Amino acid sequence: MTLDPRRHAFRPDLADASLAGRVAATRFVGGIAGEIVAPATALRRHPARDAPLESEALVGEAATVFETRPDGWSWVQLARDRHVGYVETATLAPPGAAHTHRLRVPRTLVYPAPDIKTPPLSWLPLGARFAAAPHDARFLRLARGGYVVAVHAVAIDAPAAADFVAVAESFLAIPYLWGGRTGLGIDCSGLVQTALDACGVSAPRDSDMQEAELGTAINDRSALRRGDLIFWKGHVGMMRDAHTLLHANGHHMQVASEPLAEAEARTAARGGGPITAIKRL
Repeated sequence: MTLDPRRHAFRPDLADASLAGRVAATRFVGGIAGEIVAPATALRRHPARDAPLESEALVGEAATVFETRPDGWSWVQLARDRHVGYVETATLAPPGAAHTHRLRVPRTLVYPAPDIKTPPLSWLPLGARFAAAPHDARFLRLARGGYVVAVHAVAIDAPAAADFVAVAESFLAIPYLWGGRTGLGIDCSGLVQTALDACGVSAPRDSDMQEAELGTAINDRSALRRGDLIFWKGHVGMMRDAHTLLHANGHHMQVASEPLAEAEARTAARGGGPITAIKRL
């Protein structure tokens, strides 16, 4: 079986040691453990800032580092969805304290002191995992420095939400960004993955993977309901109700809500083909 390079770390010159005997490479390595410490960092196809964006890695994500290059890039595989790519080495650190919390809102600010009037140091996206301890009734103190509003977080083992469509709805009008996974910019499959993750459901990164691996196929178009996933080749959206589609898309260049019939007709007219699957979780 041909291995998908998006989810298996191998190149002609270097590969994950677990793939020995399955792929050809000059050298095999076990990799070392790392953790993303930037709020969000680009996972790129090649080690360059103008390389295509494959995905984004969020703060707290575990990564296996297979190569650290002298030009400031590292070749990694993310633990959460197994995606492989290059991140800037400065966004990585050795694993820190065990995570205690996860963010439950689209984004929040990190303050230098437990005071909302202080200029923020940074921000965190929905899905961020971090170690923190209560400072007082209002703030959490982050183990890596700074303070966040406590009500914006939940315990690490608790879902951030119960309705993944409601999570996606909180991203309405967020700009479309190919490869994006945050409230600053997101793509179609990133929206599905992020919304499901907030509800404690693991999902693969790309729409073709999601079509193959998520849910059960639905053939009755007359019985669509909230939460059904609608797939085209290279695209995915979710139903808000029996008739309304929510999706991050390049036509509106943002997360938008529209009648499914309109999206279907426009996609077909532009040569995007028919709906390829409807899946119910």
